[in-house]
Amino acid sequence: MNTVPSTSRPQLVYLVFGADTYHQEAVFSIASALAFLQDTPDANIDIQVFSDNPEPYRLLPVRVRPLDEATRKRWSEPHGYHFRTKHVVLRQVLQESPVALLIDTDTFFHHSPMALFERVQPGTLLCNAFYTKYGDNHESILYTALRQRLLDMGVADDDMMTLNSGVMGLTQQDAHILDQSIELMDELFPHAQGAYTLEEFCLSIAAYRTLKVRECPDLIHHYWSRKQLFRAKVKAWIAKHASAPTSVQALADTRQVSSHLPRPPRLQRLMYKLITLLLPKHQQQFIREILYGCYEHENEFDQACGPVWWDKARQNQEERQKRPIDAHQLEHWFANPVVRLILGERRAAIHEHLLNAPAK
Repeated sequence: MNTVPSTSRPQLVYLVFGADTYHQEAVFSIASALAFLQDTPDANIDIQVFSDNPEPYRLLPVRVRPLDEATRKRWSEPHGYHFRTKHVVLRQVLQESPVALLIDTDTFFHHSPMALFERVQPGTLLCNAFYTKYGDNHESILYTALRQRLLDMGVADDDMMTLNSGVMGLTQQDAHILDQSIELMDELFPHAQGAYTLEEFCLSIAAYRTLKVRECPDLIHHYWSRKQLFRAKVKAWIAKHASAPTSVQALADTRQVSSHLPRPPRLQRLMYKLITLLLPKHQQQFIREILYGCYEHENEFDQACGPVWWDKARQNQEERQKRPIDAHQLEHWFANPVVRLILGERRAAIHEHLLNAPAK
């Protein structure tokens, strides 16, 4: 990859490759950053995107740094652990700039990015949030597989706080922490039994007793859980604004994509519960959850989440009955006169959606 002249401006960094969904998430996250930067008009930051596909960012004021497959594989070595690339990317940017912040694509801003950079001071690591103390979950793979080894190495104990690395912010003088986290990943990966979160765990170890750690869940929303609901909101925003993602309306609409789960109000949920009591017991919860996706929200981006509720209803029912819902079962349940009455004219569209939805 090409090197660039150093810059004193704070660097907001994204790493994006693979499926279109990740690029859509990144585009929306960047747009939300731009929207809230309007609250700090004197702020001057750069946005960099390391990506295998520059096209989604063509209309955004960002610098795209091409990331080919060979480079990404090299950055994932020696074990092919692709989350390792996050630390390599941030380390590279910090060789060029005095302060940088790498943020996951499944995020959006509640405040100006400058509020995050204000928390990135010398001697401080900014992360998304704390989880728990390492010793609080003796059943976790990272505990059972690695605890004794880490004690022998003298790098961690049960009191270490574990971190969520959806945000990683450091100053240049503290970039050596990333060298340590990368080294730990390489050493511990063969012993971690495939633990998905090894990357952020190694960041936790590297920062432990070394840096002050701050978090920022009050400044951004990191939707690492209930992902499909938030992706539906993001996709609705993309569908509306893909041709002009920095227009006044597009940036204003980023503030309409909220961090709350788009559930019906409590009274409405109670009504659904009462109505579904008319159904056979084994169908009640399924239809109740289907109705969650039928509620008409005033917010257009919450409204886009309806089909996600339907898919979740199907998934939950399949888990309860311990087998897939086939077309015959759907046909039988949706033919129930009470279901016809409850769902009304929406019944056919929901039935069609569930028939055609890919199995989870």
